[in-house]
Amino acid sequence: MRGLTYSNVMASAAVFIALGGSSYAAVKITGDDVRNGSLTGKDVRDGSLRAADLRPGVLKAGPEGAKGDPGAPGERGPKGDKGDKGDPGDGGRWLLIDENGDIAEQSGGFTRISKPGINGQPATNPNIYVDTGGSLVGKGLTATIAIQNRIDRTGDGMADPAFAGDAAVGRCNTAAITCAPAGTNEDDTLVVRSLADNTNVMSQTRRVWIHVTG
Repeated sequence: MRGLTYSNVMASAAVFIALGGSSYAAVKITGDDVRNGSLTGKDVRDGSLRAADLRPGVLKAGPEGAKGDPGAPGERGPKGDKGDKGDPGDGGRWLLIDENGDIAEQSGGFTRISKPGINGQPATNPNIYVDTGGSLVGKGLTATIAIQNRIDRTGDGMADPAFAGDAAVGRCNTAAITCAPAGTNEDDTLVVRSLADNTNVMSQTRRVWIHVTG
């Protein structure tokens, strides 16, 4: 048998390293063997890395304006149930007293108790007293002149229009008002005076709207 030479030994060693060396490197190379910053995007195959392969927080949000296109809108949801009906508002109550001291119109529940010449009330007392059908404590009262242009006040067959006058209203049986006619000094009774001039009890009477609120 031919003796081994230096060349034969070195050639055999080279073949062994060539065959086994790559396998050794694939198994043993770790992150400790890679210098920071030595790998670039060219060294990583596209699509080979996933989010699970990276530490949380490594991937940063893109620059402002780099958001992806919005997706298509979803289907419209079902119509919601109809809400409960709200409580009715307090529109108040009202009545219209004419020139004769009678109730011409009303929303309901009002009764005239007294006027000049009725219920023992002197004719010189031009006030009108109305039972409102319930306590007026805590209620609001307003009186407004009601204009007219068709009524004959003088008996001459001609209309005597009235577009102005003085009107005032209050609740009976208060610290400020005592009502004198029988059955009127109660907290469910209002007193109203509506004349051309309230400082002159002999002036012509006027139609008046009364509004009760609260």
